[in-house]
Amino acid sequence: MKGAEIRKKFLEFFASKDHDVYPSASLVPVDDPSLLWINAGMAPLKPFFDGRKVPPNPRIASSQKCIRTNDIENVGKTARHQTFFEMLGNFSIGDYFKKEAIDWAWEFLTEHMGLDPERLSVTIHPEDDEAYELWHRRIGVPAHRIFRMEDNFWEIGEGPSGPCSEIFYDRGEDRGCGRPECNVGCECDRFLEIWNLVFTQFNHNPDGTYTPLPKKNIDTGMGLERMASVMQDVDSNFDTDLFRPIIEAAAEAAGVQYGRKTQWDVALKVIADHIRTAVFAVGDGVLPGNEGRSYVIRRLLRRAVRYGRNLGFDRPFLYRLVPVVGEVMGEAYPEIVEKGDFIVRAVKAEEERFLETLAEGEQVLEDYIEKVRSAGRTTLAGEDAFRLYDTFGFPIDLTKEIANEQGIDVDEEGFAQALEAQRERARAARQDVESMQSKRGVLVDLEAPSRFVGYDVLETQTRVEVLVVDDRVVERVSEGDQCLIVLNETPFYAESGGQVADRGTIETATARLEVEDVQKAPRGQHVHRCRVVRGTVTAGEVVRARVDRRYREDIIKNHTATHLLHKALREVLGEHVAQAGSLVADSRLRFDFSHYGPLAPEELEAVERVVNEEIWRNEPVDIREMPLDEAKAMGAMALFGEKYGERVRVVKAGDFSIELCGGCHVRRTSEIGVFKIVSETGIGSGVRRIEAVTGRHAYAFLDSRLKGLDRAASLLRVAPADVPDKLEQVLGDMKETERELESWRDRWIRGQALRLADRVTDIQGVPVVAEVVEGATPDQMRRMVDVLRETIHSGVVVLGSKQEGKVMFVAAVSPDWVAKGLHAGQLVKEVAAAAGGGGGGKPDLAQAGGRHPEKLAEALSRVPGWVRRQRGAGVS
Repeated sequence: MKGAEIRKKFLEFFASKDHDVYPSASLVPVDDPSLLWINAGMAPLKPFFDGRKVPPNPRIASSQKCIRTNDIENVGKTARHQTFFEMLGNFSIGDYFKKEAIDWAWEFLTEHMGLDPERLSVTIHPEDDEAYELWHRRIGVPAHRIFRMEDNFWEIGEGPSGPCSEIFYDRGEDRGCGRPECNVGCECDRFLEIWNLVFTQFNHNPDGTYTPLPKKNIDTGMGLERMASVMQDVDSNFDTDLFRPIIEAAAEAAGVQYGRKTQWDVALKVIADHIRTAVFAVGDGVLPGNEGRSYVIRRLLRRAVRYGRNLGFDRPFLYRLVPVVGEVMGEAYPEIVEKGDFIVRAVKAEEERFLETLAEGEQVLEDYIEKVRSAGRTTLAGEDAFRLYDTFGFPIDLTKEIANEQGIDVDEEGFAQALEAQRERARAARQDVESMQSKRGVLVDLEAPSRFVGYDVLETQTRVEVLVVDDRVVERVSEGDQCLIVLNETPFYAESGGQVADRGTIETATARLEVEDVQKAPRGQHVHRCRVVRGTVTAGEVVRARVDRRYREDIIKNHTATHLLHKALREVLGEHVAQAGSLVADSRLRFDFSHYGPLAPEELEAVERVVNEEIWRNEPVDIREMPLDEAKAMGAMALFGEKYGERVRVVKAGDFSIELCGGCHVRRTSEIGVFKIVSETGIGSGVRRIEAVTGRHAYAFLDSRLKGLDRAASLLRVAPADVPDKLEQVLGDMKETERELESWRDRWIRGQALRLADRVTDIQGVPVVAEVVEGATPDQMRRMVDVLRETIHSGVVVLGSKQEGKVMFVAAVSPDWVAKGLHAGQLVKEVAAAAGGGGGGKPDLAQAGGRHPEKLAEALSRVPGWVRRQRGAGVS
């Protein structure tokens, strides 16, 4: 019985028992901060269980997609551990209880699944006599197949909980450990838990206490993959139809066979499990990243890539499995097929990003491990593990796996300390940038009045309300002091909504202060960070506050241009574009937005053209305050990260753009002058960034580009307008020269290879070439290997060369000797180790590197010995 049929039968059975069948909820919990992922069938139903909501029908059934990653290191190594799984469940919200739950579980398993009642056993909580009576007296399960177990109490953190009863299936003595005492609870594979019936009676409170729920509930969970393994009579969840197509596709792509080698099987299982998880997570909107759920998916994808390298994958491959997951699961979960292209892009982008750093990072880790061994230690320092994480993106789990494979432990506590130290530095840096470290101190309770008037004026006479130095309120500040000042009213804009703070001066007849930054205090006052240039200022003194007009004018041009850019992107790319962050400074603007991939040149050109056309229309920029509901009815877009009250400020640029915004803007779009995109890049999966300039900074940018064009024209000795044609001619000549050079290289490579073919030695019947090739690149050595294989037909070839202070090796084994057990990847790994390096690859072709070029000859001398050992070990 296939997995899809089991799922269908289960839901139909409980529909016949008057249950409403719910579709699977998203993997991302809604309004539930206690969970990172939906990790059980009842998790989306918690509001029903704890009484916050009342369901239309108290009887519910579902097949819920779930993620759990607490035992990630066991995935692929055991028959049952998975990170993504489906939980079949039936639920009662204050309706039926233990009797019906037990009756229906037995009916479904024995009558609809056809399981032999004699092979079913159950467990109960030691104090649950009611469940014992139902199983024994009503169902007829013999007393010797009912087990009281202390840990039969189910909970997932805060929320509903209660005693439970598990149902086990006896898979037969041939799957057992053979011990006389083997029974339910044994660690072997004979007795398999297939269903857990939770009798939910309590709510687990945040303080750890338990209180009775208003009504008793039923929450059951049957793992679809486990049930499929029983119905399909296979040894592992991974051998069911829910996994095998994915495993077979990965195996075919890798050129290996599932079931032949334990190492291959573990890698294939990890890959199949992790790509399933990633597909469903990305389908639910979780893209790989560095925080929370996103980090979990990044961690899984990178772990899968690492295992893929054990199968010989050195290029992105996981993304090609996304459609296979869709074929297996798409009927029940059509969203992963509908979003297939987006998921493919997200997975491939993460693979490419990781592969760029993985090889280099692994080499650094090998260096660390070598130093640990040389020093006679067995533990990698936490700082080294953190450096791998910080520089190369190595999750600590990946570092542990690689190190443990070589018998080295990792100082996880030291890693955690280094990570926390970095976070502290980041927090301190943010405080320094904000220059409001005293927010955590005296400003927290500051109630002095302060009003912002900078929308209308850039200069005003005002009064000093508060002076702060070193987190202390003071009466006066003098020349040389760094201080914080709160003014009764201020024209200085405080940094918010992406717009940087104003700069300027605060003056009296005898004193002058430079305003370097402005931030908002916890209670909303604008707090000015100042440097006293001359004189003395006292609290209560009347001062003249003056914003740097040119600086503000540059900022507002960029701010209004940001609004126009946002609207233009939506017009050109589509309504899916949403703001994901911004910076509005004086010299540039930066705008982050959601989009699937890089913008084509014509798309960038269209966006830029649309923005400039709106500028040249000289449209008025109308700014008004109104109720939030009225603004929404007008279609105003909210800005990223902003929170709005009942009344909002609406910025409307002609009939083109309308947004909620608390920032400062030009009066007419023509004041922006000109808008020029400087760059468009990706900053994460599904997030792009545009940087642009306006006004005088756009003029400076264009002037610089024109001067560069003039310089190129001068060097090429043509007019600026003729530069493209001349460059095409020059590049064409260069390509022709390169083709001629490549022809000579090919002749050289073939000549070198034929010379090496004369140096074949016989090592116990195996033709072997192990030679130094001076000055050859890895690519050239691979091409020499190809010629050698054509020439000698059968045997082993290892070539080595020095490059930029390092040593590179390429190894090849002919198909006949691969079939007899020789493996190029294993050979080149041993050879490279002699030169302080490592590497590997496929059985027929592999590559490695080393740090000690002076040991090149010594490393190659190991080849004959390796061949002899392989022959002695039984290579026929």
